[in-house]
Amino acid sequence: MADKSITKTELVASIASATGQSQAAVSGVLDSLFATVSEAVAKGSKVSIPGWISFEQVATSARTGRNPQTGAEIKIPAGKRVKVTAGSKLKAAVK
Repeated sequence: MADKSITKTELVASIASATGQSQAAVSGVLDSLFATVSEAVAKGSKVSIPGWISFEQVATSARTGRNPQTGAEIKIPAGKRVKVTAGSKLKAAVK
């Protein structure tokens, strides 16, 4: 498996090259996309790009955990997390 990550700069450059847009314009669009997704999920909305990816907020219940250094039990309070689900087109691209 390749251990290569694509940075935001590389992603912006690739999209700009493919679309003929400036890197500044593409970067602005990506920043707006990330901000919009963050705000919507924080408010409890589900954001879905059909076939590709979806983001939603889910509640976690309170539970007991362990401190890995000492082994002592700790109480982990209830909270919220983000669930990210890959869509069918993304899953098919990976196969």
